[in-house]
Formats: sequence, structure tokens, C-alpha cells
Amino acid sequence: MERIEVITGVQRRRRYSAQEKAFMVAECEQPGMSVSLVARRHGISASLLFRWKKLMKDGGMSAIESGDEVVSASEVKALNKKVRELERMLGRKTMEAEILREALEVAQSKKVDLAHAVAATGRYPLKRVAEVLKVSRSNLLDRLHGRQKGRSPRYSKQDDDRHLPFIRELCEARAANGYRRITARLNRLLAANDERVNHKRVYRLMKQDGLLLPRYTGRPQERCHNGQVITLKPDLRWCSDGFEIRCWNKEVVRVAFSLDCCDRELMRYVATTGGITGEMIQDLLLESLEYRFGQSERVPHPLEWLTDNGSCYIAKETRTFASSLGFVVCTTPVRSPQSNGMAEAFVKTFKRDYVYLNDLPDAATVMARLPGWIEDYNRSHPHKGLKMKSPWEYRAELASNE
Repeated sequence: MERIEVITGVQRRRRYSAQEKAFMVAECEQPGMSVSLVARRHGISASLLFRWKKLMKDGGMSAIESGDEVVSASEVKALNKKVRELERMLGRKTMEAEILREALEVAQSKKVDLAHAVAATGRYPLKRVAEVLKVSRSNLLDRLHGRQKGRSPRYSKQDDDRHLPFIRELCEARAANGYRRITARLNRLLAANDERVNHKRVYRLMKQDGLLLPRYTGRPQERCHNGQVITLKPDLRWCSDGFEIRCWNKEVVRVAFSLDCCDRELMRYVATTGGITGEMIQDLLLESLEYRFGQSERVPHPLEWLTDNGSCYIAKETRTFASSLGFVVCTTPVRSPQSNGMAEAFVKTFKRDYVYLNDLPDAATVMARLPGWIEDYNRSHPHKGLKMKSPWEYRAELASNE
């Protein structure tokens, strides 16, 4: 006899009770029966019967009745704990929003004054007000109790009128120096009177007087360099590179130099209106060796010679000569100027602070000015990596500490 099932009502999906689901799952376990056969017999999908079987195995009748997985009690406790933490975070964020809303109503003064005004109402915890407005809690507490101390007597805005002429003079002489290098140069002038100014004050004075440089908006580096060119002690790694100076009469001066990767001192250089050859680099190596170690035929310890892949550097004669002097020859990967970043940075600094700010009528004039530019760089150019000291100042400090 053929089985006929009549579906009445408007619902399109059949519903099964927990007992019916359990009966079908138990029927699958009978000898000679399978999930496919039972599913066909009852007119349901085999995948649905597989799901009921899995739920029955994992969670019993409660799981199969709800039609979902059963979660253990420990997981429920962990989830409830997370809910409570989220509720506490939501409460803190709501309080922060209220604090900021009240602060905006009196936002006519400094941030510390805003924090004091909000904390004085007593509506919010002092710690929370200090965290939201990013002010010192101890300073805020002192203000609330009337224990605030005034500015240090060493700080006086009356000295601004005395410092401003020096700043203007330095900015006029060093057109490419920002406020930090102007601060370093100003402190050198004030050192005779045992005075010192903070870079924040110099920034404020330069901003008020319209002396700040425009912000740098260059493109970021396209290739990341994770190596480290700088060394902790001098005479462990020297770097070298070459650059061109184009004169107004179309002549070109080509310069190659040697630079210490610790103190940034430009030790020696060669300049020509022609091409830089391997013989010139060999002379540069020998002059740098004699400058640092005297009349010596070899370096006293292994010393790296870092260059790019220019033909004058990778020539066989140049590499052989460098190795005979005791240098460890190192070249950068192809198309990776970041690997010789210190030499590249010097080229940028030298052109920005000296080449682009001076007249370049012809090659003879440039060749005559090169020694003065290089001496000024070694004597007075502040370096951030040297704590705003010049190369010669840094070397003098190292010598005094030995």
C-alpha cells in the first residue's frame, strides 16, 4: 500500500517534536538501518537527520528540542563575565562622554583649567576626569586643594625679547634649519653665560614671529629597510657615496666622500669636473686611513667600507686595494639606497643646507667653497642622533670621557 501524506494549513515547513526527532534518531541505530533509509522512509533530508543525530549525541533531549548546540556551564559563566565587563566599559565610556560634554561648555581656557572646572563640581571621580582630559592627577589635586605652585623662577617670558634677535639672526644665516637645530645653535651662543633654552620656547617664539619652516610633505619610502647602518663606536664602519653639483653655467662638479657611521664626521673627499674613477676612490681610502690612524699601512682592526654599486666602487682594483688596507668591503643590494642610508642622508643635508643656499656660478667657485662648507658641517651642524651635537663636538666629548 502506498503512503500518502496530506499537508493542511498555510505553513510550508513541517515541524517535529522532540520525541519524534528522538524516535527517528533511535531508529537509525537499529540493525540493518541507516540514516539514508530512515530519512527516505520519513520523507526528510538525510543531512537534517544527521544534524539531529549529532545534537542528540552532544546534548541529549534538550539539544534536540531546541535545535541548537548545548553550551557547557563554564562557557556560560565566561560569557556572562564578558557581558559584565562590557557593561562596565559602556558605563565608563558614558561617563567620559558626559565629562567631555561639560568640558566643552567651558572650553575657553587651557585643558588643565577645564579639568579643574569639571572636577570641582564633584560629580565625577578625580581619576576619571584626569584620564579623560589627559592631565596630571597630582597637579589637578593640588589645584583643588589650593596647593598649586607657580612656574619655576628659571622660566621667564621677559627673556623672550632678549632671545628673539638671536633667533632671527640664526634663521637668516641658516635658512634651512628648523626650530630644533636653531635651538641647538642658540644654546651654543648662550653657553658662555651658562644659559640654556628649551626647544619648546624656541618653537613658540619662531611661530609667533613667522619663522617656522613649512611642514615636510614628501612621499613615504616605497621600500622598507630593517637594517641598522649606525654603529655605537667610531671607526667600525665607514660609508661612502658620490653626488653632483650642477652649476649655473652648465658645468658639473662631482664629489665623493668618506663618512664615519658613528660620529657622522666627513673625513675626506675628492672632487672633480669629470667622472669619479676607481683611482680617486683608492686615494680617498688612503687619505681617510691616514686621517684617522696616522701613517699606517693597514687599519688596526676590521673596519667595514660600505658603498653602493657604482662602477668606481665595485671595480676589481678598488676592491683589491681596500682589502689590502684591511677594510671589509660591503656593497648594498641592487636598487636599495636605504642600505647606505647614512651617506644618502648626508647628501640630502649637504645639498639642502649648503648647495641650494649659495651661488653656483661655475665649477671653480664651487670647488673653492667646498672646504668651507665641509668644515662648517663638521664643526657646527647639529645631528639628532648625536643629541644635537656636531660631529666634532661629539668626538671631543668621546675623547674627554676616555
